[in-house]
This record gives sequence, C-alpha cells and structure tokens, in this order.
Amino acid sequence: MDQPTPTAACEVRSLIKRYDTVPAVNGLSLSIHKGTLYALLGANGAGKTTSLRMIAGLLRPDAGDIRIQGHSMLTAPGEAKQHLAYLPDDPLLYGKLRPLEHLEFVAALWAVPADIAQRRAESSLQSLGIWDKRGEWIETLSRGMRQKLALAAALVHAPSVILLDEPLTGLDALAARQVKDLLRQFTRDGGTVLLTTHILDVAERLADRIGVIQAGRLSHEGSLDELRALIGSDTATLEQVFLRLTAPTAGP
Repeated sequence: MDQPTPTAACEVRSLIKRYDTVPAVNGLSLSIHKGTLYALLGANGAGKTTSLRMIAGLLRPDAGDIRIQGHSMLTAPGEAKQHLAYLPDDPLLYGKLRPLEHLEFVAALWAVPADIAQRRAESSLQSLGIWDKRGEWIETLSRGMRQKLALAAALVHAPSVILLDEPLTGLDALAARQVKDLLRQFTRDGGTVLLTTHILDVAERLADRIGVIQAGRLSHEGSLDELRALIGSDTATLEQVFLRLTAPTAGP
C-alpha cells in the first residue's frame, strides 16, 4: 500500500466497501492537504456518503486505509477521531435542550474544559446567527437553524478536519452565506474541509480542489481550472464541467 503523504491532513488509500458483492466504493484514493476545502462531487449512488462514513470511522471498509493527521482510522481510531468532526446531512440534535446547553453537552463529551467550551459555543452561535435563539428549545428551531447548530457542535472540540455531507441543505441564502464564511475562515486558519454537495455553484466558489466520484472510484480531480482544461474550455462553469466529465461514453 502507498505510504501516507506527510503533508496530508486527510489521506485515503484504495478504499473499498461492498454490500453483498456489489462495490459501493471501489478503490477510492484521496489526499487532502492542510488548509484545503475539497469538494467531492458525484451523482446519487456514486459512493459519496459511504466514503464519508468510512473516513469518519462510522463504517468499516472491506479494504484500504484512512489516515487523519497521520493517525490510521483502522488501527488508532481514538487518535484519528480527536482531530475529526463529521456532520451528516440529517444530524441528530437533542430537541429538549437549548442551543447553548447542547454545545456545552457535546463539548463535555470531548472533555473540553467548561470555560473553553462556553467561549467556543458563544462564538459559534454568534457567528452563525443563532445567538438570539440560545434560550429556545432546539425542537422549536427551523431546519436551517438546526443545521447551523449542528455545525457549531461539530466545531466545539476544535477539530482540524471536518467532513460535511450536504451541509447547505435546507438553508436560506443568509444562513448559507454564514456557513460558507465560517468554512472559508476555518480553512484560512489551517483547517481542512471535505464536503459533498449537489449545489455546484457553491463548490465552484468555495472549493480549492474538486474530486469527481463515479461508481465508487475517483474519476477526475483537480482545481476548477485543471478540470476545465480536461474538457477544453477555460470559461465553463463547474456544472458544465461536471456534466461533460460524467456523461456516458457514446456508443458506436
């Protein structure tokens, strides 16, 4: 197996996951450097969510290796997960808690000291526009508010790598901008983001690197300009690039 890249914050090598005999992920390899926002794009069923769940340590691969900040998710999962946060597309929140209580509870699970937890929680709620909802029950919040709160909870233990599965689902324009600004600041501060999204204009504006997954395997990867070069157009949108790269091969 290839040796992990020393500068990679998230390293995935030859990852395989089968359901019965059908491969959902079929030899996926990624290397994502510190400070990078990486967008993993693919059609429904291409293997994006299964890949994220394996990288997060929630699903064991049939083959391959995953390293977060140099720690193997297979042989040292505790060390790897200390650096990691995972936000699914439908996150679980405790509806009978208030936002500030929820963040402090999550921080306690990570053994974050109470004073630090409170400071981080207040900062996240303010930056994501939830501060004025801090006294309301979570179950009364809108889907968009809950999505932002889940992101705040993912950040409360100060991870260096964040995995996000469709993080902008259900957000209005203002909420989406707040999340995008937070993610961009996170990478500017040296954090690393791996996200999946069907909103291609978001990936076009935010992503430093873009990967296209097809049938569980990385078919194309690069910056937007590099992917444009593959289709011979320096002005194509990411949507146009994606559709060209994933178009079925014409028959004879």
